[in-house]
Amino acid sequence: MTEVYTRRTLVALCTAIGAASCSSPNPVLYTVAPVPGPVRNGGPKVVALHEVNVAHYLDRSHIVRSSENYRLDVAGNDWWGESPGAMLTRVLVEELSQRLPHSTVYASGGAVSATPDATVELDIQRMDLDGAGILVLIAQVGVSFRTRPSDRVRRFRFDVRPSGASVSAQVAATSAAVGQLADGIAGMLVAPGAR
Repeated sequence: MTEVYTRRTLVALCTAIGAASCSSPNPVLYTVAPVPGPVRNGGPKVVALHEVNVAHYLDRSHIVRSSENYRLDVAGNDWWGESPGAMLTRVLVEELSQRLPHSTVYASGGAVSATPDATVELDIQRMDLDGAGILVLIAQVGVSFRTRPSDRVRRFRFDVRPSGASVSAQVAATSAAVGQLADGIAGMLVAPGAR
């Protein structure tokens, strides 16, 4: 009886140890942080930012470290805390609101809606490290105005050197690049001649 009990205890203990050793640690979650920028006057009264469209290779939980040499280098246990498109939309709404203090900026897919004076559409085409370890952000932005006759479309490229080789340094560089993108979008939104 004791031998059977000991054997069962040993089997249960080995099973528990095996299960614990097979489980992976919880992922480390990251987010892009808003970066302040120069304040601009002359922006539209109401600005709607459509949810940012992210290239499919970037649209994943795992952070893409690089897309060089025809392959994706993906961080194993380092994840975005939310979907990249939703994260960038949230951050850009905050950054544009800071840069255009006389404008109301909202995400068009959210709970808030209004008739916008300007609409911003944005495609992120690249947001990872190049072969030299530089963070490359490439985006295409379209701005359309309700009362102005012409739309504006512009391509942006920002290269930011991370402070180190870690994922957190890459995320900080990404935050800086997104802040530069917000500066560019704010410039597209202001009326010609406004400062």
